[in-house]
Amino acid sequence: MQDKITQLLAEIQAGSYKALARGITMAENDLDGYEQLLQQLQNTETARVVGITGPPGAGKSTLVNALLHHWITAGKKIAVIAVDPSSPFNYGALLGDRIRMADFYNHPSVYIRSLATRGALGGLHAKIIEITDVVKHAPFDYILVETVGVGQSEVEIAGLADCTVVALVPEAGDEVQTLKAGIMEIADVFVVNKADRDNADTLYRTLRVLAHERSHGEDETPVIKTIATESNGVVALAAAVESYLTTRNNVPEKKLQLLTERCWQIIQHRRMSGYSKAKLLLHLQDAIQSPSFNLYSFANTVVENNR
Repeated sequence: MQDKITQLLAEIQAGSYKALARGITMAENDLDGYEQLLQQLQNTETARVVGITGPPGAGKSTLVNALLHHWITAGKKIAVIAVDPSSPFNYGALLGDRIRMADFYNHPSVYIRSLATRGALGGLHAKIIEITDVVKHAPFDYILVETVGVGQSEVEIAGLADCTVVALVPEAGDEVQTLKAGIMEIADVFVVNKADRDNADTLYRTLRVLAHERSHGEDETPVIKTIATESNGVVALAAAVESYLTTRNNVPEKKLQLLTERCWQIIQHRRMSGYSKAKLLLHLQDAIQSPSFNLYSFANTVVENNR
């Protein structure tokens, strides 16, 4: 198995999209060898992760498509991780982002992977850190991560991305105040997309005021107008992202918090690997018959027996 993992990693690092797809599938589904794969990842700080988030209908996929055109023209190599919502019943998803990015199906400089949230909170996939790190092992300049959509709790992208772009549309102007406490705080770049619509200027001014209020004497968060369907404003957006990535080289506190939480989950998962709910049920079925049954004593006995 170790030789196969070493070979797979070498192929990923050499730019094989087939090998990359296999590696992502291993990490996503905890397949045999996935732990060795993750522990041997290298070169994971070269590619920069750009998060694209915003409410449904903000044109996130169209913005990603426009950025792809811009950066590919500039000679960059890009990976896209597009997360779509899952059905609450069977965890299936439409994964329609590939349809919107049809221009790049077979482009040698673009790799697109669609993921379903599978019930995970935060607008992302439960294994998004592992999947992104596998993609970082490949020779990409940028990794674009597009989230499902945002709400007060869906801010994990800020911990994952090196730069977070929050896309809004003119109709969201009245909602900015309610969003301020959550999603508005994670933006490294604001985008007013579909800027040819009514109220675009009003939203732009509102965001500029918000950016000024939160700057606290530091550089203000850029606010960019775009019409992604026509690629208007995309050059300015790309420049704002590149500028942020160039000037901010430290590890943001939000990213450190996310990594701490994920590390906790990994340790918890490893510690629980010797336990089985099915076996636990059988043991409980017998133990609960005792008049002196105590759940906490029972749990302590299980822990002691698994040491």
